[in-house]
Amino acid sequence: MKIIINGQEKQLLNPINLAQLIKNSCQDPNHVIAEVNGKIVKAETWKSFSLKNNDSIELVTFVGGG
Repeated sequence: MKIIINGQEKQLLNPINLAQLIKNSCQDPNHVIAEVNGKIVKAETWKSFSLKNNDSIELVTFVGGG
C-alpha cells in the first residue's frame, strides 16, 4: 500500500490506522494535527480511521516557544 506523508511517498506492507501512523511518525502525538486528503481528522477518531492506498496525509506538530 502506498501513502504520502508530508509530501514523501511511503510503502506500507500492512494496512494501519491513523493512530498507528502518528505513533510511529511523531514524538508527541498529543501535539499533532492530522489531515487526510485535505480534511482534518479529529484525534478521537484516529484509532478507527483506516488508511487507504494513495491517501495523502499531512501531520503538523505544534511547538511552543517564547
